[in-house]
This record gives sequence, C-alpha cells and structure tokens, in this order.
Amino acid sequence: MLRKFPRTTDADGAGVDPKTDLDRVRRQLEAAVGPEDERGRILHLLDRHQSDVLLRTCRPGHLTGSAFVVSATGSHTLLLHHTKLQRWLQPGGHADGQDDLAAVALREATEETGIVGLKVVGEAIDLDIHLVEPPKEDAHLHLDVRYLVMAPADAELNANSESTDQRWVARDSLDEYELDEGLHRMAKIGFARADQIINQA
Repeated sequence: MLRKFPRTTDADGAGVDPKTDLDRVRRQLEAAVGPEDERGRILHLLDRHQSDVLLRTCRPGHLTGSAFVVSATGSHTLLLHHTKLQRWLQPGGHADGQDDLAAVALREATEETGIVGLKVVGEAIDLDIHLVEPPKEDAHLHLDVRYLVMAPADAELNANSESTDQRWVARDSLDEYELDEGLHRMAKIGFARADQIINQA
C-alpha cells in the first residue's frame, strides 16, 4: 500500500474552475522538472496568449496535461493506443480552461483508463512540446505538462473509446514500442520517482 505522498490531487478536484489563474499555471511550470528550453517556450506562449492558452482553439498551440500512470508495485506503466493519432501514448488531454494542470492530468487519466483511485504525486515530472496532426484538424502544438500518477493495487482497467488498445508495459519493455524521445525521458524520471515513493511507504 502506498502512503506518505508528498502531495495528492484526487478526482474530486478535477472540475473546471470558472475563473482561471494563470499565476497558478506559471507556478506549476516553474516547479516542474523538464528541459529548460521547453519551459522557456511554454512560458513565452503563456505570456503571448494569456486569454486563450488554456483553450484547445489557441494557436500555434495550447496547454495540455498528461499522466505517467505507474502500477502500485512500480513495475509497469500504462500505455494507450490513441484512436485518432494511431500512436502509443500516455493518458492526457486538453486543459479546456482548467488552470490546475495536475487536475487536468488526473481527469484525463481517470476518463481514459476508467481506473478508480488514481493519485497525482508531487509536481510535474516533465515538460514537452510536440506537434499533433489530428484528422480533420489543423496541425498544432501541445504544450504538455506531465505528472506522475500512481494506480491503486486493485486497479481495474476500463478504457474508453479514445484508445483502441491499452496495455500495462514493464519498464524494461518500453523499447518494444515506437515511443518518442519525450515519453522515454518522462518514463525514466517517472519510474525513478515512483521507486522513491514506494521505498518510503
């Protein structure tokens, strides 16, 4: 059983706040682990697009939140084969006006996996800017803020239609999937952080 998390956000706190706080977004970005060039680019776009950077209509890109979901034992992570993008990815999605990106990551992970009892742990473990080209949409950037999310020991996967396949993947099996550099970077940090938490429990 996992205990003594540094900070947790549960699914009850994942609702959209009617009054966004870009200072909160900035604090989350500044506290995050991640490449400094990515942080700088995201902060630059935040300053330039203050009125809509949290909305999916913002161009050249907008903020998203992702979850690196790790099993209770720390041995596996959850990958989803995205229906639209046809790629293996971590759970995640659009902020849609929500200024708490940890809550965004948790909301998306809960909706996409169907797992009850997921917990966000600590500050963001990675920042990543990547180009997406969904069908019937113009190509644009996702300014992705990524969090470690721990699954409960009794996790039951019940994924929704946003993915065509879902798999718990062992940490030493990630190379068998066509994952981008950013996901591998996040996995290295995420598994290391999960090990620390489990060892302290």
